[in-house]
Amino acid sequence: MDKNVNRRMKEWTKIKGENAWTMFKVISEFVDGFETMNKLGPCISIFGSARTKPDHPYYQKAVDIAKRLTDEGYGIITGGGPGIMEAGNRGAREAEGLSVGLNIDLPFEQSHNEFIDPEHNLNHRYFFVRKVMFVKYAQAFVVMPGGFGTMDELFEVLTLIQTNKITRVPVILYGSDFWTGMKEWITNVMLEKAHNINEKDLDLIPIMDDIEDVVKYINNFYADDQGSLSPNYEL
Repeated sequence: MDKNVNRRMKEWTKIKGENAWTMFKVISEFVDGFETMNKLGPCISIFGSARTKPDHPYYQKAVDIAKRLTDEGYGIITGGGPGIMEAGNRGAREAEGLSVGLNIDLPFEQSHNEFIDPEHNLNHRYFFVRKVMFVKYAQAFVVMPGGFGTMDELFEVLTLIQTNKITRVPVILYGSDFWTGMKEWITNVMLEKAHNINEKDLDLIPIMDDIEDVVKYINNFYADDQGSLSPNYEL
């Protein structure tokens, strides 16, 4: 019994020591991110699947959206990887705009794409630090079709807006053929059946299929003084 207790205490002490070093790693990652991102102007985050191939229509749509937003004076922030992320950075690069990549260390599929500005290519070990950078420094979010990671990022932003932890910013779901079913479920089940959200929460997730509608929605949002083009200092 005593031997087991001693062994477990030694293991626990080792874990606590490792946790202390983890804290410093997290702080370092935040500092590096803040120092880089604080120097940027207004940016828009584009979320979407890493698995979308260059010949897919949504890849080209993401390129075109990034180009138009760059033309309007916004920088583009993506997760830095392939697929929709690459398309967003590619559009920013082709339009000679700011192209930011927030990479994450993964055992598969993730490596930074070639269209990120070298000085704006950040590498993250922790998902939560990366998401803070997305949310703090984006003045809008364009969410393309994606998987679990895209959903995680989308609902993180929606939760922060709904709970007033950040100031409201535009969140646009691009692609009605992909998003309509989800919004119908949110309306029919989450709102009307379970009463787990308010009806006004549906206004947080407009669905669009036209690139000019995306640009107009974002520009009108800030023209009407609904939000600030500065970083979200609530975070």
